Amino acid sequence: MMDVLMYLFETYIHSDVELNVEQEKLEDELLKAGFHQEAVYKALDWLEDLARLQDTDEHARVATGTSTSMRIYTQEEIDGINTACRGFLLFLEQIKVLTSETREMVIEQVMALETDELSLDDLKWVVLMVLFNVPGQESAYTQMEELLYTSDVGLTH
Repeated sequence: MMDVLMYLFETYIHSDVELNVEQEKLEDELLKAGFHQEAVYKALDWLEDLARLQDTDEHARVATGTSTSMRIYTQEEIDGINTACRGFLLFLEQIKVLTSETREMVIEQVMALETDELSLDDLKWVVLMVLFNVPGQESAYTQMEELLYTSDVGLTH
């Protein structure tokens, strides 16, 4: 499913291509591109959930998020988000790319992927997609885009 999401993001959203494509045509295009039908359906459902971020009042709190709380992960989240990815989320909060609210949105979207093993690169793409869909996060999106395309972002332990 991540391959489908990345393909869609790079083809339609990240480029300046207008996304006025009917869902049926989009499904056909993805199937012709070689993606499995189940992955296509799951990716489109995931994107619908992501698009709802634009319609919520959540973004009103995002811009002012200055929480000093510490995130405690549930066992399900620990099983789905490895230590490196959790550390990267903390790093993104520390450098103010994520607020506590956008972090929660990222975690929610990651858990919705239902993947057995989330890579750090996959997490970076999810963060980028979430920030793209949250109004008022243009600066954070730009920072995350730089982190995505820059290798060796150092997390020293």
